[in-house]
Amino acid sequence: MSNVMYYYAVPIAVIAVAVVLLFGLANMLRGGSPDRSQKLMRLRVLLQFVAIIVVMATIWLMGR
Repeated sequence: MSNVMYYYAVPIAVIAVAVVLLFGLANMLRGGSPDRSQKLMRLRVLLQFVAIIVVMATIWLMGR
């Protein structure tokens, strides 16, 4: 993979987490379904895990 891909992978992962977080907040503020809030929370946690893996892999690969 080229270095350009590393620069895009981290912001995409962080933006994905932020988008899901904002959807969850919007759902909560408008009094939406608790089931949907729970699904969004689970998705956010999963995306945070993926984002951490992407960041760590990028740091490791850039150091090589």
